[in-house]
Amino acid sequence: MAAKTRLNAPSRRAFLQSSLAGAALLGAMPARGWAQDAKPLKVAGIYTVPVEQQWVSRIHLAALAAQDRGDISYTYSENTANTDYPRVMREYAEGGYDLIVGEIFGVEQEAREVAADYPEVAFLLGSSFKPDAGIGNLSVFDNYIQDASYLSGIIAGSMSKSGNIGMVGGFPIPEVNRLMHAFMAGAREMNPDITFQVAFIGSWFDPPKAKETAYAMIENGADLLYAERFGVSDAAKEKGVLAIGNVIDTQTDYPDTVVASAIWHFEPTLDHAIEQIRAGSFSAADYGMFSFMKEGGCSLAPFGTFEGKIPQEALDKVNAQTAAIMGGSFTVEINDAEPKSS
Repeated sequence: MAAKTRLNAPSRRAFLQSSLAGAALLGAMPARGWAQDAKPLKVAGIYTVPVEQQWVSRIHLAALAAQDRGDISYTYSENTANTDYPRVMREYAEGGYDLIVGEIFGVEQEAREVAADYPEVAFLLGSSFKPDAGIGNLSVFDNYIQDASYLSGIIAGSMSKSGNIGMVGGFPIPEVNRLMHAFMAGAREMNPDITFQVAFIGSWFDPPKAKETAYAMIENGADLLYAERFGVSDAAKEKGVLAIGNVIDTQTDYPDTVVASAIWHFEPTLDHAIEQIRAGSFSAADYGMFSFMKEGGCSLAPFGTFEGKIPQEALDKVNAQTAAIMGGSFTVEINDAEPKSS
């Protein structure tokens, strides 16, 4: 299956909300016909960006780990354009794959129609919408790593001297917005008067544009950057300011720049799907919870070269809030609204 061109700007809100009216009946359609023997499941990944991109890389790594364990055999298509996504889904479904993973943020309606045509194939797809009980073989997920993002914000708030933080995102959509809000909440715990510059570049993978946007924020007084996109940490490094990473750990690549990172672990999400398929019980469900810190779905990366350089007050706060999150006495707010500059 040939890889296609880069993702275009998503039109996800064009998806008909009415098609999800039955979501309250989740689990009503059990999975049917999936192999339950011990041989590896055939799994295909369909990605709209390169597998090196932050978000997709975490899915890719989890699939490779499952393949190394012998649980699955794995292949994938990257750089698949939204216009080609349904066709590629059909090709893999026709090819006898047990599970198809990917992200359908720009093709919600079309992708769900394809899944409905192949009830014997399990689909686990990144989406801003909930599962539809009428399509019992399609489960959705998202990177709900607000717990780790909040903790990284605490670190950021303690490290910014100017009290001015720049935040560069891809698109103002729920899975970006919620992480930014959590980060901002953490930063405000260390400095209630901190201000934020917020911008979106309109792309999931455009490092030059992200870099230029970050330059402008530094010119406007930011001494720390939230690097939701590739390219931001490069600007921070060149201008001698600090950065906070997102989804992946880039500390070794930017040892004097990246202080902390909120890491997404896709393994709990994928492993649960594999278990459900083997048990013959895969059905329409929301896998978002498997990205929560309590489920092992996210964490704060090691501080690396910044060990000993972060204020102890911030470290104490991080440790206390981590324990509270894991123990259930504190819940990080999930706010999907578009964040604004302050």
